[in-house]
Amino acid sequence: MSYGQGGPQSQWDPWKPNSQQPWTGDSDGLSPDWAALADASEKRSKRRRVALIGGGVLATLGIGTAVAMAVVSTGGDDKAGGTGSSLPTLPSVSATPSFAPTSAPPPLDPKDFVSSKAKDKAPISADLLFPGTQLTMGSNVYKKGPTADSTKCDTGVQGSLPKVLTANDCTRLLRVTYTKGDIAVTVGVAIFDTEAQALKVKSQSDSKSIVKALTGSGIKAFCNGPVCRSTTNSYGRYAYFTITGFTDGKNVTTKDTAVFTAGDDLADSAFQQIRRRGEAQASAAAAAG
Repeated sequence: MSYGQGGPQSQWDPWKPNSQQPWTGDSDGLSPDWAALADASEKRSKRRRVALIGGGVLATLGIGTAVAMAVVSTGGDDKAGGTGSSLPTLPSVSATPSFAPTSAPPPLDPKDFVSSKAKDKAPISADLLFPGTQLTMGSNVYKKGPTADSTKCDTGVQGSLPKVLTANDCTRLLRVTYTKGDIAVTVGVAIFDTEAQALKVKSQSDSKSIVKALTGSGIKAFCNGPVCRSTTNSYGRYAYFTITGFTDGKNVTTKDTAVFTAGDDLADSAFQQIRRRGEAQASAAAAAG
């Protein structure tokens, strides 16, 4: 095979190994055909651009398909036994926050402050326990008379009561008398160190356990011989008693409802005043923290 004119010619491809470069007839046999080379290079560039554009379209279509598949696979609820995928479920949040229940401390009990000497520290006297010059209970108004205050409890009582008070260590006896018309009432308040002592006095008293009527300041003697009505009760470390009768010396009968009402009013007043004493001390303690 010769390399001169008329010999077989091979197609030159610059990207194909061992291919021969074309030469023009006008050349001196040493210079390449630059026009042919430029034309071939331009064709190759066009083919590459088309390939790149086509690849970009395919890539875009592939991404779009993937997104569409993700949307389809996560749209809607999964069925039991289905094969669809699902996103992780976040914990639900309540619209209204909930807190552990709290409770306020219980209020102080007023009775605790009048049930023992250790806590019952407020000053006390007949005039402090029964203040003013008169007492109003409902529609009834009672005029306040004389008062008495003694550390010798047995001197202000009679019958079986002196023994009962002494046996339970009574430390103080306060008395006050009120009148309404010809009716007089004496209230006696015996004070002890503990509630237990006052309760024993209440349980050990009988119909002959009587507080002495307190007279003076214009109040005539009463209940020194005639039949009178008496009561006994207790609250906290206090035992309280009443004796009610007529200032003209008449005996009290079951028909004398005004006498019973007066005695009940004064007994109720004693209870309320002792309780108020506890309330005042409880409030002061709560305010102090």
